[in-house]
Amino acid sequence: MAASISVKAVPERILRRLRARAARSRRSLQRELLVILEEAALAEPLAPADLLRRVRALGLRTPSESARMVREDRDAR
Repeated sequence: MAASISVKAVPERILRRLRARAARSRRSLQRELLVILEEAALAEPLAPADLLRRVRALGLRTPSESARMVREDRDAR
């Protein structure tokens, strides 16, 4: 059985990004939101070992390195 969901008070900046994402995917906003919900609901949680493997693949070794990467990404925007 399908159900309808309503999300109220979505900030304008989020709505703009969702609309842009839907347009890039050539989907309606409604369909794009359903795709996002499906991906989130069906995603398998990462085991700690898998998460550690992903972090190491990024080349992070210490908290200060990760903080530096976050700062660089933020400042690039």
